[in-house]
Amino acid sequence: MLKLPGPIRLIAVFEAAKGALVIVAGFGLLALLHRNLQDVAEQLVSHLHLNPAKHYPRIFIEAAAHVSDTRRWWLALFAAAYGLVRGVEAYGLWHQRRWAEWFAALSGGIYIPFEIYELVTKASWLSFGALLVNIAIVLLMLQALRR
Repeated sequence: MLKLPGPIRLIAVFEAAKGALVIVAGFGLLALLHRNLQDVAEQLVSHLHLNPAKHYPRIFIEAAAHVSDTRRWWLALFAAAYGLVRGVEAYGLWHQRRWAEWFAALSGGIYIPFEIYELVTKASWLSFGALLVNIAIVLLMLQALRR
């Protein structure tokens, strides 16, 4: 087997970490079944010393108030599916599978127009960083596919 280039190995680890993080969040949603999610959101905002009257904390609390147990199950299911897809992608990249390079290039490229829109409408360092990371991933995958 050929030695895996470092940047692709880094992308594989990054994708695996994204998948694992989303799966953990899905389990977190399941742990909150049959609980008042608005109270949990208010406690979290308070714990983080955020002002609940400010725009983003208020949106977070209001959104939490409208999440039913059924919706939590669906969100947890989607989190598991997303995590599984990212895990499969990471496995494929780690093991130098060509399909994984195509998948990584396409999945990274899909986000770029949305990130550009986000950057144009409300620029932030986070949106700029996300755009740069996805452009770098797409370029690396295209370079790997040309080999």
